[in-house]
Amino acid sequence: MKEFALIFRIDGNAVASAGEVTPAQMQERMTYWTNWMGGIAARDRLSSSGHRLGIRESKTIASGNVVTDGPYTEVKEFINGYVIIKAQSVDEAVEMAKGCPILFAEGGKVEVRPLVAPDDNN
Repeated sequence: MKEFALIFRIDGNAVASAGEVTPAQMQERMTYWTNWMGGIAARDRLSSSGHRLGIRESKTIASGNVVTDGPYTEVKEFINGYVIIKAQSVDEAVEMAKGCPILFAEGGKVEVRPLVAPDDNN
């Protein structure tokens, strides 16, 4: 069994234009996430529940130690969070990722990346 990172990306402009989220909407979203991740965990395929990644107080350091505010301020899209799952293949990991609630959001994407051992040249 291999491990894969599911990296959640979202379009910052879509988030900004969506406006404020009501408590009921937030609860509904949390239920989707809990059910999706619970389904993966129930199949013993969740290696790490990961974390959401904030954007406030974020910095990006580039070559030459150039520091800018926020994640990738020159692009619209940013990484919102991640989980680590177990799958037999990248295709199986993609199938699991297709149920991710971030895909319901405008501009939501899931990037599927294999975790690589230190001695692997992948």
